[in-house]
Amino acid sequence: MITRALIVINVLAYIWEIYTGALRSDAALIRDGVLIPQLVLENHEWWRIITAGFLHGGLAHIGLNMLSLYWLGRFIEVVLGSWRMLLVYFVSLIVSGLTIVFFSAPNVPTLGASGAIFGLFGALFAIGIKLGSRGTDLVRSNIGILVLNLIFSFTFPGISWQAHVGGLIAGFLFTYVIFYPPKPVYTPVYDTQSGAQYDSHLEMPDDQQRY
Repeated sequence: MITRALIVINVLAYIWEIYTGALRSDAALIRDGVLIPQLVLENHEWWRIITAGFLHGGLAHIGLNMLSLYWLGRFIEVVLGSWRMLLVYFVSLIVSGLTIVFFSAPNVPTLGASGAIFGLFGALFAIGIKLGSRGTDLVRSNIGILVLNLIFSFTFPGISWQAHVGGLIAGFLFTYVIFYPPKPVYTPVYDTQSGAQYDSHLEMPDDQQRY
């Protein structure tokens, strides 16, 4: 539910950019809320950290980000619950924005949801690690994708590695703190024909995981 709502908000913001001409005009893009460190630090326009996270520079940009959000968001939302997933998203968005403000060139505009999406990536790895042996496959199956994305972040011009790294770290740390893995509950299972007893276990959600 929250994942779909975030996608809808991003798409509506993109439609607004088309309507206002922000995709063709730097002045309109600045007016609509693109993140420029100098404007944040000198004019105290901290709200740009939020607004820039919902703006995109073109159809391919928003398309790729929304596909990533749909893929990652649904999983994180199921595991953490809707509201915790939303918290992870916005904490990652804010931290990625702050990383841009303090570590990017002062006059370079930045926009896009990728900082928050990298936060969801970090959340996925935090979940896998806290699950222990049960989360090994989750970590292994996604580590290559993460490494590839980080390589792109540092090698391709026009991509904000600051946003990606800041969001990734924030999402990982925040999720590691708030996520409590389900507790295994062991129960005997009996074979009615042979009378043999087998050990089995179920996953009991921790009380804090119920949303």
